[in-house]
Amino acid sequence: MNTLRIESELPLLGSAPIRMMGLSIAPLREREVIHVALDGVRAGRGGWICPINLDVLRKVQGDPAQRDLVEQADLLTPDGMPLLWAGRLQGTPFPERVSGSSLIRTLPAAGREANVKVFLLGGDTGVAEAAGAALERESPGVIVAGTHCPPFGFERSPEQLAEIDAAVAGAQPDVVFVGLGFPKQEKLILRLRERFPAIWFVSCGISLSFLSGDVARAPRWLQRLGLEWLHRLAQEPRRLARRYLLEGLPFCARLLATALRERVTA
Repeated sequence: MNTLRIESELPLLGSAPIRMMGLSIAPLREREVIHVALDGVRAGRGGWICPINLDVLRKVQGDPAQRDLVEQADLLTPDGMPLLWAGRLQGTPFPERVSGSSLIRTLPAAGREANVKVFLLGGDTGVAEAAGAALERESPGVIVAGTHCPPFGFERSPEQLAEIDAAVAGAQPDVVFVGLGFPKQEKLILRLRERFPAIWFVSCGISLSFLSGDVARAPRWLQRLGLEWLHRLAQEPRRLARRYLLEGLPFCARLLATALRERVTA
């Protein structure tokens, strides 16, 4: 909705969107993404930050409806080393990775002085509550205004959707982290932002489970090497084998080849 507004602000931050396989991704550092969001909170205008990882990029390539969905976000950020590698190969490097699993900690912490209120939406039963408690322990002064774990199939239930609306309205947050997986979380954000135009939404996938401790995140050295997926695969081989081995690796090779071709033909 406000993509043109956000893109108009990027030159002020010394950046311009980078095109990658048809998507315009912001080459911002995490602190700059936080600045954009908190500036919006102070001005009383909302927005949507949608980190793009390899799996999301793969899915939007094969589905125009999903591409249209993510393109309605105000800010797309590069989440994952394959996107950073591709940026370097095509001669348009991103300064760093900006993931939902990092923003869920750093954005609330940066908003403490402004009394920014956070709402955590998603995860399995009890995960959002545990994540909120962990966030308050890690960053004293962070205001977790509320949490909500919608049940399976909530998107098909008008009653459950109304319950989500009521939970968000009652908490009156400034920032809502939505961790329900792609594209379910994006579809819900699109619906919620029409009802709450002053709120900032962040797509954050499994981040609530990382924060709560239900799922262990890979060590930083594995993340820097681009091998976080191996750590996840070892934890959930049955669920993730197809995604990472049969779909992710071939698409990663395609992404890097496309990026190199972009540089050669530019």
